[in-house]
Amino acid sequence: MLWKTLAQLCQRAGLGNEPRKVFQELAEVTLVDVLLPTRTGVTIRKRCISRPTEHQAILLQRLGLELPSSLEMARV
Repeated sequence: MLWKTLAQLCQRAGLGNEPRKVFQELAEVTLVDVLLPTRTGVTIRKRCISRPTEHQAILLQRLGLELPSSLEMARV
């Protein structure tokens, strides 16, 4: 179902009917957990998303998708 949805988004955006290529390009956007130990022994986790390349940013814009600038912090 997700694959079909991506295919429809690609067609609407004028990107053809090859969602596999779009998926492969966007799969390179990475998510990294940064762990910050505190003096009290609590570890704070900050999730960071890599900046998309210019090409990836264009694909996201054409698809009407937006990456969050950051994700919520959680204590481990």
